[in-house]
Amino acid sequence: MKCYKCGKQMTYVKGMKFNGYTVDGCKCSCGEAYINPDDAQRVLLLNKLKRKAIRAKLGKVRSNLILRLPTNIEHALSLKQGEEVLISIEDNAIKITPA
Repeated sequence: MKCYKCGKQMTYVKGMKFNGYTVDGCKCSCGEAYINPDDAQRVLLLNKLKRKAIRAKLGKVRSNLILRLPTNIEHALSLKQGEEVLISIEDNAIKITPA
Protein backbone atom coordinates (compact mmCIF):
# COMPACT_ATOMS: atom_id res chain seq x y z
CA MET A 1 0.00 0.00 0.00
CA LYS A 2 1.29 3.45 -0.83
CA CYS A 3 1.27 6.35 1.62
CA TYR A 4 -1.30 9.03 0.82
CA LYS A 5 0.94 11.71 2.30
CA CYS A 6 4.34 11.07 0.66
CA GLY A 7 3.68 8.31 -1.92
CA LYS A 8 6.22 5.85 -0.47
CA GLN A 9 5.48 2.19 0.14
CA MET A 10 4.00 1.50 3.61
CA THR A 11 4.99 -1.54 5.68
CA TYR A 12 2.50 -3.87 7.38
CA VAL A 13 2.71 -3.66 11.18
CA LYS A 14 1.08 -5.96 13.73
CA GLY A 15 0.40 -4.66 17.21
CA MET A 16 -0.14 -0.93 16.59
CA LYS A 17 -1.84 0.98 19.41
CA PHE A 18 -5.20 2.64 18.67
CA ASN A 19 -7.41 4.11 21.43
CA GLY A 20 -5.86 1.79 24.02
CA TYR A 21 -6.20 -1.38 21.92
CA THR A 22 -3.78 -3.35 19.78
CA VAL A 23 -4.66 -3.41 16.07
CA ASP A 24 -3.01 -4.24 12.74
CA GLY A 25 -2.25 -1.70 10.04
CA CYS A 26 0.37 -0.09 7.82
CA LYS A 27 2.98 2.50 8.72
CA CYS A 28 5.10 4.79 6.56
CA SER A 29 8.57 6.18 7.23
CA CYS A 30 7.05 9.70 7.13
CA GLY A 31 4.98 8.87 10.23
CA GLU A 32 1.62 8.32 8.52
CA ALA A 33 -0.32 5.28 9.77
CA TYR A 34 -3.25 3.38 8.27
CA ILE A 35 -5.29 1.13 10.56
CA ASN A 36 -7.24 -1.88 9.32
CA PRO A 37 -10.83 -0.52 8.97
CA ASP A 38 -12.41 -3.62 10.57
CA ASP A 39 -10.14 -3.34 13.61
CA ALA A 40 -10.75 0.42 13.88
CA GLN A 41 -14.54 -0.06 13.70
CA ARG A 42 -14.41 -2.73 16.42
CA VAL A 43 -12.30 -0.50 18.71
CA LEU A 44 -14.60 2.48 18.21
CA LEU A 45 -17.63 0.30 19.00
CA LEU A 46 -15.93 -1.05 22.15
CA ASN A 47 -15.20 2.50 23.35
CA LYS A 48 -18.80 3.53 22.66
CA LEU A 49 -20.15 0.53 24.59
CA LYS A 50 -17.90 1.27 27.58
CA ARG A 51 -19.44 4.73 28.03
CA LYS A 52 -22.98 3.54 28.69
CA ALA A 53 -24.88 0.79 30.44
CA ILE A 54 -26.43 -1.77 28.12
CA ARG A 55 -29.68 -3.55 28.77
CA ALA A 56 -29.91 -7.27 28.06
CA LYS A 57 -32.76 -9.70 28.59
CA LEU A 58 -32.78 -12.90 30.56
CA GLY A 59 -34.69 -15.84 29.16
CA LYS A 60 -35.31 -19.40 30.16
CA VAL A 61 -34.69 -22.61 28.23
CA ARG A 62 -36.04 -25.57 30.18
CA SER A 63 -34.52 -25.12 33.62
CA ASN A 64 -31.58 -22.93 32.48
CA LEU A 65 -31.54 -19.15 32.70
CA ILE A 66 -29.98 -17.63 29.58
CA LEU A 67 -28.58 -14.16 28.92
CA ARG A 68 -29.24 -12.68 25.47
CA LEU A 69 -26.58 -10.21 24.41
CA PRO A 70 -27.29 -7.37 21.95
CA THR A 71 -25.78 -7.71 18.47
CA ASN A 72 -23.42 -4.76 18.93
CA ILE A 73 -21.73 -6.55 21.87
CA GLU A 74 -21.50 -9.71 19.79
CA HIS A 75 -19.71 -7.82 17.01
CA ALA A 76 -17.49 -5.75 19.32
CA LEU A 77 -16.16 -8.84 21.11
CA SER A 78 -16.24 -11.11 18.03
CA LEU A 79 -18.46 -13.65 19.79
CA LYS A 80 -20.00 -16.56 17.91
CA GLN A 81 -22.77 -19.02 18.72
CA GLY A 82 -21.47 -22.00 20.67
CA GLU A 83 -18.30 -20.18 21.76
CA GLU A 84 -17.37 -20.39 25.44
CA VAL A 85 -17.15 -17.38 27.73
CA LEU A 86 -15.87 -17.04 31.29
CA ILE A 87 -18.32 -15.80 33.91
CA SER A 88 -17.05 -14.48 37.21
CA ILE A 89 -18.68 -12.68 40.10
CA GLU A 90 -16.96 -9.53 41.34
CA ASP A 91 -18.42 -7.32 44.06
CA ASN A 92 -21.97 -8.60 43.58
CA ALA A 93 -21.71 -8.09 39.79
CA ILE A 94 -21.35 -10.49 36.87
CA LYS A 95 -18.29 -10.18 34.61
CA ILE A 96 -18.35 -12.02 31.26
CA THR A 97 -15.16 -12.35 29.20
CA PRO A 98 -14.41 -14.31 26.01
CA ALA A 99 -12.57 -17.55 26.79
